[in-house]
Amino acid sequence: MPAGADAMSSAEKLDPKPAAALSLAALSGIPLVKAGDNVADLIVAGLSASGLALQPGDVIAIAQKIVSKAEGRTIDLRGVTPSPRALALAEEVDKDPRLVELILTESTEVVRHRKGVLVVAHRNGTVLANAGIDASNVGGGDESVLLLPQDCDRSCRDIRTRLAVRTGIEVGVLIIDSLGRAWRNGTVGAALGAAGLPALLDLRGKPDLFGRTLKSTQVGVADEIAAAASLLMGQADEGTPVVLVRGLELPEREGSAAELIRARENDLFR
Repeated sequence: MPAGADAMSSAEKLDPKPAAALSLAALSGIPLVKAGDNVADLIVAGLSASGLALQPGDVIAIAQKIVSKAEGRTIDLRGVTPSPRALALAEEVDKDPRLVELILTESTEVVRHRKGVLVVAHRNGTVLANAGIDASNVGGGDESVLLLPQDCDRSCRDIRTRLAVRTGIEVGVLIIDSLGRAWRNGTVGAALGAAGLPALLDLRGKPDLFGRTLKSTQVGVADEIAAAASLLMGQADEGTPVVLVRGLELPEREGSAAELIRARENDLFR
């Protein structure tokens, strides 16, 4: 039998399907966001400026920073008094004690720390460096830092509802940020909040191409979308914090980024 005949015969049995396609568009015209801004209104304006209109099945990926800014999560470090615990930990990790105080306030557990590195479990369950607190692209002077939204899933639900009111179209909404990963170098876009789409697809019990039952396959679909959108958002001065994702075929359900949080007892790194 010629080499590859088995694979060819299997392929011949598959029903032909039209080519799948996914499109991503970074919206133009999104201004610098300030506290009190309505993010949904900014998205609608960005869609108009980009010559786009929402369609059922679309997903809107939003950079965490603009949601945090709109929600007034900018903190002036000059108003932060570090606790004794923060002072001691700051010396170990060589970070500003005031920043460490905010990190501890925003987290439930210090997971790992060493000089220059402070990894914690955020209140929302996500394990990440510095509780997601950042000073880049924040504005407000050198003493300003930005915290994550109080509840990213809730923020996604609110934005989704407002978009539906403004446009008459219900879409999926993600709040995303760039996170580091165990085992690998480099940051990758990840979902911190989700609404209107499943964040995790559980394929266990479904058959593969050859009829074998999948036993452990779970797909972090929200993170996959976030990683794709992050390529257009960029990490520096691109100024494109909202990306329209079109072409996905996802089950319709509410969903939340909380689905992506691994239970502590199953986390080999804690």
